[in-house]
Amino acid sequence: MKLIVGLGNPGEKYEKTRHNLGFMIVDKFFKDFEKVDKSIWEENKKFKSDIAKLEWQPRKGKLEKIILVKPKTYMNSSGVAVSLISEYLNIPASNIWVIHDDIDLPLGSMRIRLGGSAGGHKGIESIIKSLGTEKFWRFRMGIGQSRMRLEDKKNKFIKKVDEFVLDKFSHEERGKVGELIKKGSKAIGMGLEEGFDKAMNKFNTK
Repeated sequence: MKLIVGLGNPGEKYEKTRHNLGFMIVDKFFKDFEKVDKSIWEENKKFKSDIAKLEWQPRKGKLEKIILVKPKTYMNSSGVAVSLISEYLNIPASNIWVIHDDIDLPLGSMRIRLGGSAGGHKGIESIIKSLGTEKFWRFRMGIGQSRMRLEDKKNKFIKKVDEFVLDKFSHEERGKVGELIKKGSKAIGMGLEEGFDKAMNKFNTK
Protein backbone atom coordinates (compact mmCIF):
# COMPACT_ATOMS: atom_id res chain seq x y z
CA MET A 1 0.00 0.00 0.00
CA LYS A 2 1.20 3.48 -0.91
CA LEU A 3 0.21 6.75 0.77
CA ILE A 4 0.50 9.62 -1.73
CA VAL A 5 0.13 13.01 -0.06
CA GLY A 6 -0.24 16.38 -1.75
CA LEU A 7 0.53 19.31 0.53
CA GLY A 8 -1.41 22.55 0.66
CA ASN A 9 -3.90 24.60 2.64
CA PRO A 10 -7.66 23.88 2.57
CA GLY A 11 -10.21 26.47 1.50
CA GLU A 12 -10.94 28.65 -1.53
CA LYS A 13 -8.63 31.39 -0.27
CA TYR A 14 -5.58 29.22 -0.95
CA GLU A 15 -6.68 27.25 -4.03
CA LYS A 16 -4.41 28.81 -6.65
CA THR A 17 -1.47 29.75 -4.44
CA ARG A 18 2.09 28.47 -4.85
CA HIS A 19 1.92 26.59 -1.56
CA ASN A 20 -0.98 24.49 -2.90
CA LEU A 21 0.94 22.99 -5.80
CA GLY A 22 0.92 19.60 -4.06
CA PHE A 23 -2.90 19.66 -3.96
CA MET A 24 -3.02 20.59 -7.64
CA ILE A 25 -0.78 17.69 -8.66
CA VAL A 26 -2.60 14.96 -6.72
CA ASP A 27 -5.88 16.36 -8.10
CA LYS A 28 -4.45 16.03 -11.61
CA PHE A 29 -3.19 12.49 -10.96
CA PHE A 30 -6.61 11.48 -9.60
CA LYS A 31 -8.38 12.87 -12.68
CA ASP A 32 -5.86 11.24 -15.02
CA PHE A 33 -6.34 7.88 -13.31
CA GLU A 34 -10.08 7.89 -12.66
CA LYS A 35 -13.08 8.78 -14.81
CA VAL A 36 -14.29 12.34 -14.21
CA ASP A 37 -17.57 11.25 -12.61
CA LYS A 38 -15.64 9.05 -10.16
CA SER A 39 -12.81 11.42 -9.24
CA ILE A 40 -14.53 12.62 -6.08
CA TRP A 41 -12.64 13.22 -2.85
CA GLU A 42 -14.10 11.93 0.41
CA GLU A 43 -13.82 14.10 3.51
CA ASN A 44 -12.53 11.94 6.35
CA LYS A 45 -12.74 13.70 9.70
CA LYS A 46 -10.99 10.83 11.50
CA PHE A 47 -7.90 11.35 9.34
CA LYS A 48 -8.35 15.15 9.10
CA SER A 49 -8.04 14.87 5.32
CA ASP A 50 -9.74 14.54 1.99
CA ILE A 51 -8.89 11.06 0.72
CA ALA A 52 -9.37 8.90 -2.36
CA LYS A 53 -8.75 5.16 -2.63
CA LEU A 54 -7.38 3.66 -5.84
CA GLU A 55 -6.06 0.33 -7.06
CA TRP A 56 -3.02 0.38 -9.33
CA GLN A 57 -2.39 -2.63 -11.53
CA PRO A 58 1.07 -2.37 -13.12
CA ARG A 59 1.80 -4.16 -16.38
CA LYS A 60 4.15 -6.35 -14.37
CA GLY A 61 3.65 -7.17 -10.72
CA LYS A 62 0.86 -7.30 -8.19
CA LEU A 63 -2.13 -5.02 -7.73
CA GLU A 64 -1.36 -2.27 -5.22
CA LYS A 65 -3.72 -0.19 -3.12
CA ILE A 66 -3.15 3.57 -3.22
CA ILE A 67 -4.46 6.16 -0.77
CA LEU A 68 -4.40 9.74 -2.09
CA VAL A 69 -4.44 12.38 0.63
CA LYS A 70 -4.97 16.13 0.89
CA PRO A 71 -4.55 17.09 4.57
CA LYS A 72 -7.07 19.58 5.97
CA THR A 73 -4.86 20.48 8.90
CA TYR A 74 -3.20 23.43 7.10
CA MET A 75 0.36 23.27 5.86
CA ASN A 76 2.21 23.74 9.14
CA SER A 77 0.41 20.77 10.73
CA SER A 78 0.49 18.40 7.73
CA GLY A 79 2.24 15.75 9.82
CA VAL A 80 -0.82 15.32 12.04
CA ALA A 81 -2.92 14.01 9.15
CA VAL A 82 -0.10 11.95 7.62
CA SER A 83 0.74 10.22 10.90
CA LEU A 84 -2.93 9.50 11.69
CA ILE A 85 -3.40 7.69 8.38
CA SER A 86 -0.04 5.94 8.24
CA GLU A 87 -0.31 4.63 11.81
CA TYR A 88 -3.90 3.41 11.40
CA LEU A 89 -3.12 1.61 8.12
CA ASN A 90 0.37 0.55 9.22
CA ILE A 91 2.08 2.17 6.22
CA PRO A 92 5.88 2.49 6.61
CA ALA A 93 7.60 5.79 5.89
CA SER A 94 9.28 4.30 2.81
CA ASN A 95 5.80 3.87 1.26
CA ILE A 96 4.80 7.47 1.88
CA TRP A 97 5.18 9.87 -1.06
CA VAL A 98 4.82 13.60 -0.44
CA ILE A 99 4.29 16.08 -3.27
CA HIS A 100 5.09 19.67 -2.33
CA ASP A 101 6.20 23.07 -3.58
CA ASP A 102 9.89 23.97 -3.27
CA ILE A 103 11.05 27.57 -3.27
CA ASP A 104 14.69 26.56 -3.78
CA LEU A 105 14.00 25.09 -7.23
CA PRO A 106 13.26 27.23 -10.32
CA LEU A 107 9.67 27.35 -11.48
CA GLY A 108 8.91 24.31 -13.62
CA SER A 109 11.71 22.11 -12.29
CA MET A 110 11.31 18.93 -10.31
CA ARG A 111 13.33 16.61 -8.07
CA ILE A 112 12.38 13.24 -6.64
CA ARG A 113 14.37 12.00 -3.66
CA LEU A 114 14.21 9.83 -0.56
CA GLY A 115 14.75 11.59 2.76
CA GLY A 116 16.79 14.66 3.50
CA SER A 117 16.16 17.82 5.48
CA ALA A 118 12.99 19.88 5.26
CA GLY A 119 14.87 22.80 3.71
CA GLY A 120 12.68 25.23 5.63
CA HIS A 121 9.41 23.81 4.29
CA LYS A 122 6.98 23.87 7.23
CA GLY A 123 4.82 21.05 5.90
CA ILE A 124 7.80 18.73 5.50
CA GLU A 125 9.10 19.76 8.93
CA SER A 126 5.75 18.77 10.44
CA ILE A 127 5.73 15.38 8.71
CA ILE A 128 9.30 14.58 9.80
CA LYS A 129 8.42 15.47 13.38
CA SER A 130 5.18 13.47 13.40
CA LEU A 131 6.63 10.37 11.74
CA GLY A 132 9.89 10.52 13.69
CA THR A 133 11.86 10.00 10.48
CA GLU A 134 12.79 11.81 7.29
CA LYS A 135 12.97 8.60 5.24
CA PHE A 136 9.93 9.17 3.05
CA TRP A 137 9.83 10.07 -0.64
CA ARG A 138 9.50 13.70 -1.76
CA PHE A 139 8.44 15.10 -5.09
CA ARG A 140 9.93 18.59 -4.89
CA MET A 141 8.16 20.88 -7.34
CA GLY A 142 9.91 24.16 -8.14
CA ILE A 143 7.95 27.38 -7.61
CA GLY A 144 10.86 29.75 -8.28
CA GLN A 145 12.18 32.77 -6.45
CA SER A 146 11.79 35.51 -9.04
CA ARG A 147 9.51 37.75 -7.01
CA MET A 148 11.49 37.30 -3.82
CA ARG A 149 14.60 38.55 -5.55
CA LEU A 150 13.02 41.83 -6.59
CA GLU A 151 14.47 44.57 -4.42
CA ASP A 152 13.30 48.04 -3.49
CA LYS A 153 15.46 51.18 -3.33
CA LYS A 154 16.61 50.30 0.18
CA ASN A 155 17.95 46.94 -1.04
CA LYS A 156 15.40 44.94 0.91
CA PHE A 157 13.24 42.07 -0.28
CA ILE A 158 9.75 43.15 -1.28
CA LYS A 159 8.33 39.73 -0.50
CA LYS A 160 9.01 37.56 2.53
CA VAL A 161 8.98 33.78 2.07
CA ASP A 162 5.59 33.37 3.78
CA GLU A 163 4.04 36.05 1.58
CA PHE A 164 5.60 34.65 -1.58
CA VAL A 165 4.32 31.08 -1.15
CA LEU A 166 0.80 32.31 -0.33
CA ASP A 167 0.67 34.43 -3.49
CA LYS A 168 -1.13 33.15 -6.55
CA PHE A 169 0.88 32.34 -9.64
CA SER A 170 1.16 35.28 -12.00
CA HIS A 171 -0.31 35.23 -15.50
CA GLU A 172 3.20 34.85 -16.95
CA GLU A 173 3.88 31.81 -14.75
CA ARG A 174 0.74 29.85 -15.53
CA GLY A 175 2.08 28.10 -18.62
CA LYS A 176 5.03 26.63 -16.74
CA VAL A 177 2.81 25.74 -13.79
CA GLY A 178 0.39 23.86 -16.04
CA GLU A 179 3.24 21.85 -17.55
CA LEU A 180 4.69 21.14 -14.10
CA ILE A 181 1.33 19.82 -12.85
CA LYS A 182 1.12 17.47 -15.85
CA LYS A 183 4.72 16.37 -15.31
CA GLY A 184 4.08 15.73 -11.62
CA SER A 185 1.10 13.51 -12.40
CA LYS A 186 3.14 11.53 -14.94
CA ALA A 187 6.02 11.16 -12.47
CA ILE A 188 3.70 9.65 -9.86
CA GLY A 189 2.40 7.23 -12.46
CA MET A 190 5.88 6.22 -13.56
CA GLY A 191 6.97 5.76 -9.95
CA LEU A 192 4.08 3.34 -9.43
CA GLU A 193 4.52 1.56 -12.77
CA GLU A 194 8.29 1.32 -13.19
CA GLY A 195 9.87 2.37 -9.88
CA PHE A 196 11.77 5.39 -8.67
CA ASP A 197 15.01 4.81 -10.55
CA LYS A 198 13.30 5.30 -13.90
CA ALA A 199 11.11 8.13 -12.59
CA MET A 200 14.13 10.01 -11.27
CA ASN A 201 16.09 9.46 -14.48
CA LYS A 202 13.23 10.86 -16.54
CA PHE A 203 11.89 13.68 -14.39
CA ASN A 204 14.65 14.95 -12.13
CA THR A 205 15.83 18.30 -13.44
CA LYS A 206 19.50 18.25 -14.35
